[in-house]
Amino acid sequence: MLRLLGALAGKTLSISFQPSSEYKVLIIERPGVSLSPASLGKLKQDCETVARSCLAGQVPDYGLFADDGAAFDRSVITLITRISDDRPVAFNAMPQLDVIRGGRAEAVLHLGLVMVDPEERSSGLSWILYGLTCFALFLRQGLRPLWVSSVTQVPAVVGMVSETFSDVFPAQGSTPQSFSHRHLAHQIMQRHRQAFGVGMDAGYDADRQVITDAYTGGSDSLKKTFAIAAKHRRDVYNTFCERELDYGRGDDVLQIGRIDFAAGQRFLARSVPRSALPQLAVQAATVLVGAVLAPLIQWIDPTRPYERLRPLEKTTLK
Repeated sequence: MLRLLGALAGKTLSISFQPSSEYKVLIIERPGVSLSPASLGKLKQDCETVARSCLAGQVPDYGLFADDGAAFDRSVITLITRISDDRPVAFNAMPQLDVIRGGRAEAVLHLGLVMVDPEERSSGLSWILYGLTCFALFLRQGLRPLWVSSVTQVPAVVGMVSETFSDVFPAQGSTPQSFSHRHLAHQIMQRHRQAFGVGMDAGYDADRQVITDAYTGGSDSLKKTFAIAAKHRRDVYNTFCERELDYGRGDDVLQIGRIDFAAGQRFLARSVPRSALPQLAVQAATVLVGAVLAPLIQWIDPTRPYERLRPLEKTTLK
């Protein structure tokens, strides 16, 4: 038992489950380094299938679909497949962006590129694509808050981010811009524009966290007018986007927030269908075993080294 629990610690996140009789879900962290070449090739094919269904046969040339394939080494991929015909119908690619906060290296989880087959857009998949992966990673790091970011011009997404996560700026009315918001946003714009297809010639308003003329770095096909951009059920977010973003020029808002215990509770209470809770509970328990119990058991075992806290015993050469 000790060995089984110990083996779970430190592993990349890998979850496969069936939230309903219609769909199956795969969440895999850094598939470029954690999957075999054959499995990675199949995953790439599935993501391209979804992209073509959304973009009239085209595939973007940035982020997950860049020629170098590096995004698969640093991203968390959520893939939804329709069970009846085994067809991939939606995915979310969330790159983990390296940043420095408080003098320490951390990662911001970028909500990334979400694509859903037009035939499935009313099927209630958003809780899986937006919240589930963040919740799983939050559990995996022992319930410690996890910073997230989002770049979009779609009012429905701006509102979803504001209502799902904690301490979101901008568009979450009660949250002012803090030093952490500004500092993390600055690093993302300086070092990680390629992750969301924004060229170096795009402008950036640091006070509002708005990217101006954003669709010049490979994401051109995703540019929308305000009229066709999906609206949120609460008009406050629609009004915010119409006021703050120039859709003719092609502006995006860069939102920074956190998933913490309060956000996790909101996700479970508001977003997860009751029918999916038993399956989700099993997966959550597995992730928590790897994140919390396994390191504890490793620490209790005095025969095993534990990094700096318990180094290997020195042996004397005879």
